[in-house]
Amino acid sequence: MAKSKLIAPHGGKGLVCCLLEGDKLKEELKKAKTLKKVEVTARERGDLIMMGIGGFSPLKGFMGKKDWKNVCAKMQLDNGTFWPVPVTLSVSKEDAAGIKAGEEIALVSGKELIATMKVTEKYALTDKERKWECEKIYKGAGDDSADDKFWEVAPKDHPGVQMVLGQKPVNLAGPVKVLTEGDFPVKYKGVYMRPAESRKIFEERGWSKIAALQLRNPMHRSHEYLAKIACEVCDGVFIHSLVGNLKPGDIPAEVRVKCIDTLIKHYFVEKNILQGGYPLDMRYAGPREGLLHATFRQNYGVTHMIIGRDHAGVGDFYGMFEAQTIFDKMPVSKEPGKNLLCKPMKIDWTFYCFKCDGMASLRTCPHAKEDRVILSGTKLRKMLSDGSEIPDHFGREEVLVLLRKYYQGLEHKVEIKMHGAASGDKAK
Repeated sequence: MAKSKLIAPHGGKGLVCCLLEGDKLKEELKKAKTLKKVEVTARERGDLIMMGIGGFSPLKGFMGKKDWKNVCAKMQLDNGTFWPVPVTLSVSKEDAAGIKAGEEIALVSGKELIATMKVTEKYALTDKERKWECEKIYKGAGDDSADDKFWEVAPKDHPGVQMVLGQKPVNLAGPVKVLTEGDFPVKYKGVYMRPAESRKIFEERGWSKIAALQLRNPMHRSHEYLAKIACEVCDGVFIHSLVGNLKPGDIPAEVRVKCIDTLIKHYFVEKNILQGGYPLDMRYAGPREGLLHATFRQNYGVTHMIIGRDHAGVGDFYGMFEAQTIFDKMPVSKEPGKNLLCKPMKIDWTFYCFKCDGMASLRTCPHAKEDRVILSGTKLRKMLSDGSEIPDHFGREEVLVLLRKYYQGLEHKVEIKMHGAASGDKAK
């Protein structure tokens, strides 16, 4: 068998998949019904599924305190493997008191059995430690992260900080056996895929240099331009959108998937593009999440992660290109397999320029801000939600038809807050 030309999965151990199938799954499901049950959050459920399908290779379970601390402080697991954000499971003091180290428990979401877990460690995090985690993971270089402002703004405006502060007081660590992928394979059939599946498609297409475009908003002209830049220099582009939970006011995955399908059909050479979906919730961790996006994309077979303006950002917590520069600050292990191999494809602020008569960036366009249509997903959602007229060259009409239909069908609309990056106020 010919050696694969694809990039190796992260961690140097191949794809580490915790999902059970066949007879092993039947046996574990039977056992799980007899175990003590612990309810997981939506974020923890997504993390479990990613561990199940190999998306979080080489992780085999939720992190213990040494890994949690090292990831926050150094972006490495205790063994030196690169990892940029904590992957933890929290429980109440009452639940923790009834669980012993070495015990197996069942992890559930409502009535759904998600996984079993062998608890190897219990550790409480103090309020001070949780605040430290928030500062290490979510505090950036933007206006909202100023020393005198972060803790005034973040608890009410940063969904990632709210998530951490809202966690239960005790963390459980240990390896997991995942029992389901939830409804993702059915709900997003043909889009949701495991890393082994995307790798197989890349192999069949003869791709080896592959760029991923991260999406949580519908594709506008800037996203399209980023993907086309990558198409010029790579074998193919993996448009890989989040199909887990977002913050209120964001557009549901099923709508975004239709928009991407429409764009691919009308504006791309289809053989050079693959659309996929992954089951995580957004953490809105800006630079750290950009690193996480590159880490699990490596497991999917991707060599380059497209990182543009304010990647995975929220509000004005991050510098416009902080998610690019953080790639230059990663720790390096002497063992190559423990390092992040997926590289950033750094692209400047992009927009439509009337004088250039086309898409351009700050690197290529010499004209004034007044000559440009500043593009952002937040701005698009704001205009659609308000019923405002969409400027020329903001999005493709075929996509805007789908989005207008979605917004017209909403009974309740969430107020969309504008920030410096979305409004274009920070453009040169």
